[in-house]
Amino acid sequence: MKKNKTSKNWIINQHRDAYFKKSKILGYRSRSAFKLIELNKKFNILKKDSKVLDLGSAPGGWSQVLGSFCSNGKVMSVDLKEMEKLDNVEFLMMDFRKNESKKKIENFFGGKIGVVLSDMAANTTGNKSLDCIRTNDLCIQVLNFSLNILDNNGAIISKLFIGQDFEEVKNFALSNFKKVRFFKPKSSKDESKETYIHCEGIKTL
Repeated sequence: MKKNKTSKNWIINQHRDAYFKKSKILGYRSRSAFKLIELNKKFNILKKDSKVLDLGSAPGGWSQVLGSFCSNGKVMSVDLKEMEKLDNVEFLMMDFRKNESKKKIENFFGGKIGVVLSDMAANTTGNKSLDCIRTNDLCIQVLNFSLNILDNNGAIISKLFIGQDFEEVKNFALSNFKKVRFFKPKSSKDESKETYIHCEGIKTL
């Protein structure tokens, strides 16, 4: 009974959500598309010819924006879950942390790239502190992975949560990137502790 009530409340809240409604009207796969649009407006990292890697892409809200915006570039999306095909987007159903995945990503782009994006969050457990730690650990893994595939002036945007291990993520970023900034889009839900880290320019010895 409690589960059914929770599911019903979620459906009601979704239909009251202005961005959810707008995403349906405009044909976006998810409301998260508006987050990427806001993030790009803030940091101006996407170009028509950009080479972009979208990690944790399913169901494809960000990839949909990328396929349209970066029409003269190359876009690869990676997720453990299946994602329906999109124009101008190559999809890889694998764990980005696996060596096999890394090789396929490198082969697709044929060298270093300009942008890495991640809207990933760990699967929820009901324990908010644990969920925060697991998502922020994912963020560090994305940042670390990006050091090997980004060109020296490349940029990354990744989701993280305000809470436990936030400072660890921040310090890791400051140690490895020239510019580090944080931004929460208006399209993020008010009650959400999510924010996004933007890093630009790899520090070299």
